[in-house]
Amino acid sequence: MKIRPFAVEQWMNDYEETCRHNLAETCVRSLTTGELLQMSGRREEILAELDDTPLTYGPIAGSPRLRGLVAGLYESRGPDNVLITHGAIGANTLVHATLVEPADHIVAVVPTYQQHYSIPDSYGARVTQLPLREENGWLPDLDELDRLVSADTKLIAVNNPNNPTGALIDEAGLARIVKIAERVGAWVLCDEVYRGVDQYGDGFTASIADLYELGISTGSMSKPYSLAGLRLGWIVGPTRLLAEVATHRDYTTISVGRVDDLLACVALENKDAVLARSHQITRTNLAILDEWVTGRDDITYVKPASGTTALLRYNAPIGSYEFCTRLLGETGVMFTPGAAFGIEHTVRIGFADDTETVCTGLELVGQFLDRLAQD
Repeated sequence: MKIRPFAVEQWMNDYEETCRHNLAETCVRSLTTGELLQMSGRREEILAELDDTPLTYGPIAGSPRLRGLVAGLYESRGPDNVLITHGAIGANTLVHATLVEPADHIVAVVPTYQQHYSIPDSYGARVTQLPLREENGWLPDLDELDRLVSADTKLIAVNNPNNPTGALIDEAGLARIVKIAERVGAWVLCDEVYRGVDQYGDGFTASIADLYELGISTGSMSKPYSLAGLRLGWIVGPTRLLAEVATHRDYTTISVGRVDDLLACVALENKDAVLARSHQITRTNLAILDEWVTGRDDITYVKPASGTTALLRYNAPIGSYEFCTRLLGETGVMFTPGAAFGIEHTVRIGFADDTETVCTGLELVGQFLDRLAQD
């Protein structure tokens, strides 16, 4: 099986460990283990649990404790509807491996995380891309989706909140997607890895898993929960699907680590505190980014409604890889080229690191843009 290079991940692998100001990071500022234990108010008890944790294989589907906590993030799903995976990237890979066969028809929104069109394409599926458009606020044209979905469509893949734009399909939009899928009996995979950090309210928009019998939600501890180092995610969906996914999983990753499972439990048992921190960071930093964009005439964007990233359009007459490479070399600031998502003359910014990093990075980017304008 041949598959296209994963453009975003290759860029991140090349530069994120050496850049000085990482504005490509997509996770809310990572917690340390000590910070997580402090948030719990149970430091000594949790350390005692760690002392007693046998470092053997854990339950293949995830511990009952963790599956119950993940189920609590949904309105109508229980622990039996949850399968714990190695990150959302593992969750998405397993769903596509389970559902997609050669010649199947898949509809995937773009831009999105590249898994959702490159993996089905590598399996020999017919992938139809539904382009998100800036003039529509980076939201899918659901009339166009309705036209693209045909009687043989097996799967519709969406990403909500969207990476890289931060656009958010509301519950009414999701309900329309459900109606379109129901018409042909298609599955809907919704990559909800950024769910929980909406800019308003409690941070949560409805999940596709709560709205549709054939709805599949994938998520993880990485983005809103600031624990990417756990490499822990999940699939939420019908039990019959999870049984098939588990067969594929037997050939790949077996269980997640017991320590990862335990620390994820601690975070979700204290999710109000963890998410309050994430909301403070994302909402504060987006306001700073918005003020910066508004103050420049060479940058435009659609302000994100959720997530940790935004897609900035710039006026400079150079491609986004050249833009980002020069920016990195001259200032130490790292963005992600929009061309990695198929959208030239844009860059993806991650605005959920610490506020000082965001402020310093934006100041340096402004100076870089000013120099470009003088070239």
